[in-house]
Amino acid sequence: MPGILYLVATPIGNLEDMTFRAVRILKEADLIAAEDTRNSIKLLNHFEIDTPMTSYHEFNKYDKADFLIGKLSAGQNIALITDAGTPGISDPGEVLTEKCYEAGITVVPVPGACAAVNALIASGQPTRRFAFEAFLPSDKKERKMVLEGLQNETRTLVIYEAPHRLVKTLKELYLCLGDRELTLCKELTKKHESFRKTTLKEALDLFDTEEPRGEYVLIIRGRDPEDIEKDKAAAWEEISVVDHVKKYEAEGMTRKEAIKKTAEDRGIPKREVYAEVVRDGEE
Repeated sequence: MPGILYLVATPIGNLEDMTFRAVRILKEADLIAAEDTRNSIKLLNHFEIDTPMTSYHEFNKYDKADFLIGKLSAGQNIALITDAGTPGISDPGEVLTEKCYEAGITVVPVPGACAAVNALIASGQPTRRFAFEAFLPSDKKERKMVLEGLQNETRTLVIYEAPHRLVKTLKELYLCLGDRELTLCKELTKKHESFRKTTLKEALDLFDTEEPRGEYVLIIRGRDPEDIEKDKAAAWEEISVVDHVKKYEAEGMTRKEAIKKTAEDRGIPKREVYAEVVRDGEE
């Protein structure tokens, strides 16, 4: 029988957040795959766990995944851990998990700390719907595309950022999204943990005089759907109602369909659009 891959969450700062189940699974596993064995050995030593370790990280996630699948297929149970938090969230664990499904190997989550969720629930921002973006891409073209895609996102945004890049990222977000509500979540579960509810503009003003320190999670309020509709309506004001209808007719719509779509775009009754079209025909 093949073994089981356990996705074991570890503390993101406070060792007291390690669960009893996580300790047991790590002790019982045949092998622990760790993002950084030098970092993880401290955790294992603290909880007196002597299970053998192997490295599994961003730079070997494909080749090493095949090696680990071989071990699992041979019947070994493997526990996957990341440097801090839940494996598979913004780390190479997603690759190994996908390969396990392809190989018919059981995957079992062992829940625990997750920076994104902890920051979100303590942020004071809406939590029912959210979009997790992790770290924004470093590639300029890809980063620009992602930021533009977030402009009309109505869900709460969750973004990770390191202190040395924080101000640059806040500036880009401000220019792209406007002055949105923001909660700066810093050093979660650690001694200097803090939550500051502010705005993107106020945060930029803050860091004019204060140097960012620690790891940050940015929780940004999504865009108000009413503002999106207002912008759409404003965009159509540049052309007449009649030209609006003709545009859709040129794209293959019937006049009835074009009138209906024009009314929807502009947020006005269909009869008003129809009246404009009739008036234009009479002229």
